Amino acid sequence: MRKHIPNFLTSLNIVSGSLSVTFALEGHINLAVLTMFLASLFDFFDGMSARLLKAYSPIGKELDSLADMISFGLAPGMIVLTLQKYALFGDVRSLVGTSGGWLTWVFLLSAFFIPVMSGLRLAKFNIDERQATSFIGLPTPANAIFFASLALIAENGNMPALDAILLNPYSLLFFTIVMSLLLVSEIPMFSLKIKHLRWSGNQVRYLFLLTTLVLIYFFSFYGITLSILLYILISFTLSLRKTV
Repeated sequence: MRKHIPNFLTSLNIVSGSLSVTFALEGHINLAVLTMFLASLFDFFDGMSARLLKAYSPIGKELDSLADMISFGLAPGMIVLTLQKYALFGDVRSLVGTSGGWLTWVFLLSAFFIPVMSGLRLAKFNIDERQATSFIGLPTPANAIFFASLALIAENGNMPALDAILLNPYSLLFFTIVMSLLLVSEIPMFSLKIKHLRWSGNQVRYLFLLTTLVLIYFFSFYGITLSILLYILISFTLSLRKTV
């Protein structure tokens, strides 16, 4: 029974991610984000339980990647698709029968770039032996959290001028392309996995987590967006220092 616990948690990740996709397509943005964050919790605990119970298995590894593809690849893509619909039309409508020029379709179909690049990212991670303790390229959960934060801003934001900049079709297209390319980039990204509680060796992680809490405390949902951008900036800076 013990060996099945991690896979059961991974299955709950799949359910949560599937619900996130469903809620996003129906225009229930807050629920889409909530179930995506629920999926991230199951993703965290399935790995933890596998380590604690020593219940590693090849099928568990593959199942975890498939779950992440849904929760952190397809779900954020569908959230962006819905955000683009709101930005373009002011409502959530079916793609079938949607009228508009070629640029309108570029805005809408660009959302599918996220699951495509996420799939490549996860496949790359599974065969890349360099990513045992850190990442090469932006992790899919970080990418998903970034777009989830934009969705929260769209639903609950209180800075109209900034919201208009962040959530217009051109900005969403820009974020989609840049973040998706970062998924498959060769930029080293530090991991937040803490193997021990000592300060030494965890300075960057502790400082980043503390800064993230401060940003969220003062800027609410906007702080989540800033924290992901900060994560990318710190990772890029550290990679430059190592190459100099």
